[in-house]
Amino acid sequence: MSLQNLLPFNTSHCFIDGEWRPSVSGGVLPLLNPSDGDILCEIAAGDADDINAAVRAASAALDSDWGRFTALERGRVLARTGALVSENLDLLSELEATDVGKPVTQARADVIALARYLEFYAGAADKVHGETLPYLDGYTVYTLREPHGVTGHIIPWNYPMQIIGRSVGAALTMGNACVLKPAEDACLTALMFAELARQAGLPAGALNVVPGTGERAGAALASHKEVQHISFTGSVKVGELIQSQAAGNVVPVTLELGGKSPQVVFEDADIEAALPFLVNAGIQNAGQTCSAASRILVQKTIYNELLNAMAEKYRGLRVGPAADDYEVGPLISASQKQRVESYLSQDDQLQLVASGVIVNKAPEGGNYVEPRLYACSDASHILAQQEIFGPVQVVIPFETEEQAVAIANGTEFGLVASVWTANGARQMRMAKQLRAGQVFINNYGAGGGVELPFGGVGKSGHGREKGFEALYGFSTLKTVAALHG
Repeated sequence: MSLQNLLPFNTSHCFIDGEWRPSVSGGVLPLLNPSDGDILCEIAAGDADDINAAVRAASAALDSDWGRFTALERGRVLARTGALVSENLDLLSELEATDVGKPVTQARADVIALARYLEFYAGAADKVHGETLPYLDGYTVYTLREPHGVTGHIIPWNYPMQIIGRSVGAALTMGNACVLKPAEDACLTALMFAELARQAGLPAGALNVVPGTGERAGAALASHKEVQHISFTGSVKVGELIQSQAAGNVVPVTLELGGKSPQVVFEDADIEAALPFLVNAGIQNAGQTCSAASRILVQKTIYNELLNAMAEKYRGLRVGPAADDYEVGPLISASQKQRVESYLSQDDQLQLVASGVIVNKAPEGGNYVEPRLYACSDASHILAQQEIFGPVQVVIPFETEEQAVAIANGTEFGLVASVWTANGARQMRMAKQLRAGQVFINNYGAGGGVELPFGGVGKSGHGREKGFEALYGFSTLKTVAALHG
């Protein structure tokens, strides 16, 4: 595939102030194909100079056309962008699958999700209201929701389109001007999104995209004195660094970080209904998902039954190139493969119950790892505690509800959890006691749910994206008190 022939822009350029331009330094980075290790194309190696130019363009946009757009007009340009995303479903799916390494079916789902985010936020743009507040006699007091100004968005490589939708989409809805730093490992759909937004009529400077490394472009954005809000999705280590950089300018930061999410299965659960969720939520995108259900907690009375059922599913998992659309694709990079394998080398005291298989025709240069399912009697084991970010699940037994809660809450993370039980009272108790930003009952993920606020507690981060909560987070509240007698 010749990407340059497919795309209406130069992949080695930044998108700044409504136009495509090379980085100030002229530097480029190779973009590698996770499925075979070959170079897909070159991307811009943006740095502080490019971030400065992007921030200046965003600031100027707030003082010109974009800043004068009404909420209705913002909604309409987002709706047109969403329509163009849908029209380019096949191209965007191919780009995301090739760039990230995820199976084409999963990539198509991400394109559909991006379009849905834009549809949702387009409809919400003129529906974020202030309030009138009862106060002293002679006063009228009301609140206004206003944009922060220039917002910085540092997104990861695992779900570029979905995170653009929930982050950039929400920020634009509220009238912010955005500077987006996509991951250097996977940024093609971010660049294509900028082109589609331009075609939809988004004013110059309202969205700027600067590829580059986190150490240079990302750090320059997080610490920039004219950026009024930072949104970051990624690892705990980098999230801590970004928060400390932004703290120097006293700006708010939304962090969506790691997870070690549990699914808790009680003896009265519908195992047949639960089984697809239990497995798919762990191996989707080769396990490279912050909300991956990497821990399965199972009541002892049904432990062997469920473990055997999951093992059967695992033995049918095939791993191969993204374009071939197997259940599992490659990991994003050679370094990520090494990271996952380093965890797997510490699987002593665990029982390997089943694994998937790498297909014979998988290219040798691809970053393939067999999915693994472990029986785990020790909930403190490293594979049951740390985020592996690979297709690895551990199945942990418990006896009582209290023990299940203790194990589920027994990591430093708190992003997502799920409870499988027919007992309505237990459902409510567990939902209250589980330490997580989202709790699902007899399901996992709720089909993506762009309307559902998403974020974590503990080392999983803070702030919320998705739904109306994201719109509140990407705006600031102003109180107006008028004394009129």
